[in-house]
Amino acid sequence: MVERAGSKALLDALDPALRALFDQLGGTMFCAKDLQGRYVAVNQAFVDRTGRSSVRDVVGRRAEDLFVAHLAEHYNAQDEAVIASGHPLRRELELIWRPGGVAGWYLTSKEVVVVDGEVIGLVSVSEDLRRRDAADAVMTSLERVAALLSTRPPGPVPVAELAAVAGCSASTLERRMRAVYGLSPQQHVLRTRVDRAAALLSTSDLPLAEVAVRSGFYDQAVLTRTFGRLTGETPAQFRRRARGGGLPVR
Repeated sequence: MVERAGSKALLDALDPALRALFDQLGGTMFCAKDLQGRYVAVNQAFVDRTGRSSVRDVVGRRAEDLFVAHLAEHYNAQDEAVIASGHPLRRELELIWRPGGVAGWYLTSKEVVVVDGEVIGLVSVSEDLRRRDAADAVMTSLERVAALLSTRPPGPVPVAELAAVAGCSASTLERRMRAVYGLSPQQHVLRTRVDRAAALLSTSDLPLAEVAVRSGFYDQAVLTRTFGRLTGETPAQFRRRARGGGLPVR
């Protein structure tokens, strides 16, 4: 069949040595999908996020077979945009549920795979952004930034302002944040605000408009748009999932 041939071509295009290395990356999810949306190759970290028992139980399936509907739609739309444009997705900040129902931040990148001038699929990695070790002085400066973000009113936060609070230059702040969080300053601002919104959604019955203001967003519309882009679900969907449990995602 043509579909099977496409899957085999993608699998053949993946370097076996690199696939073996990805299997050793416990904190980074890897997958390859063909043009029909089937997973052709995944590592164990990816399997763990699906709740399946083995690689064999994931390969050959599509996102809609493994994830709840609105998340599968989000992942498929993301993949289709990369394939249609041919432009890679680079270090997209995403909130993804870890095994056990705990949400965690990841940076996702996607690239098309081209053979003989034709796109035959894509590969994707999502890096777990657990806190990394850092010197006390660095953490102290970043904690001052965190304190500022916890009290600052809604609106853009200039990097120069963050750097001034941290007591360093903008370029030094950029290096420190990437070393500790794996994020740019502006990505860190977004993560902080979404983390605050997620906590309020999980632990309170506040209206979404109030959650938005307390989290540092202009209004409910901005919260919904940003939250959906970074998590793949609306604030209301996240609230229901956080309180009712459900399958782990991606």
